[in-house]
Parts: sequence; C-alpha cells; structure tokens
Amino acid sequence: MNDTDIRALAADVLAGIAPEVDLATVSDDEDLRDALDLDSMAFQNFVIGLHVKTGVAIPEADVPHLRTLRGLLAYFAQLGA
Repeated sequence: MNDTDIRALAADVLAGIAPEVDLATVSDDEDLRDALDLDSMAFQNFVIGLHVKTGVAIPEADVPHLRTLRGLLAYFAQLGA
C-alpha cells in the first residue's frame, strides 16, 4: 500500500464516521482529532475502521501513531500493508 492508497483509505473510513470532514484540508503533521474536530469515540471508530478495511490489528499502544497523517502513513508503510 503506497501513500496515495493509505490517504484514500483514511478518507474512506472518515467518510463513514464524519462525512462532512475533508481530509485534504489537513496537513501531514496536524493532529487529526483537532483538525477534523473528532471526539475520542469518533477517533476510536476511525481506528476500528482502519482495522476492518485492512485486516491489520492495531494494538492500543500503537494508536498514538495514527494521530497524524504522517504517523498513519509511516505506520502502514512499516507494516507493508
């Protein structure tokens, strides 16, 4: 999965949680929760959605890595997902 695929995946998952958000407006280093006004439940649903769409188990300890686009891209790239 390349960066474009991972961004599309994130946008797809977010569309099911908060259809009004536009991932394209978020810089790579912004906290997704703040930039997209996601509460803790919405962000947890985002993480669950990533798991469901990819089949990749995301341990609780790894969730902080997914808070920015840069972190999300690096996380899935290092997994080779």
